[in-house]
Amino acid sequence: MITFWTVVVLLVLLILFSAIKVLPEYERAVVFRLGRFHGVKGPGLFLIIPIVDRIVKVSLRTIVMDVPPQDVITRDNVSVKVNAVVYFRVVGPQRAVIEVEDYLYATSQIAQTTLRSILGEAELDELLAQREKINQRLQTIIDEHTDPWGVKV
Repeated sequence: MITFWTVVVLLVLLILFSAIKVLPEYERAVVFRLGRFHGVKGPGLFLIIPIVDRIVKVSLRTIVMDVPPQDVITRDNVSVKVNAVVYFRVVGPQRAVIEVEDYLYATSQIAQTTLRSILGEAELDELLAQREKINQRLQTIIDEHTDPWGVKV
């Protein structure tokens, strides 16, 4: 028959194993203690208090996101269909979790609206001839909006 002390030892081991967390080099854990921000942990081995602490893992790797094709009307009233790719990464895990509900979706949406806005201000000849200048302008504007979220485009 299982004794009282065996149950206690098993319970303590279970709690200890749930307190140990290990993160790879490319991830960080945003720790919330009783719902309040406590800190950013990782990479490597760290301890949390089970039941009291909750963690949200955030990847620091570069994310490649395809922007769906956008129908844009240029300044000279030419309708074009444009697609784009956005490369971004999280530089502030705390802000990416706390400042915006879903930084992936928010970055995608700001990229789409900025793309339509900037390309709508240009003429078709400019779009074809000055791609690099337009890309730089898009990056600057998107970065201004995503910087408070801890995201670098």
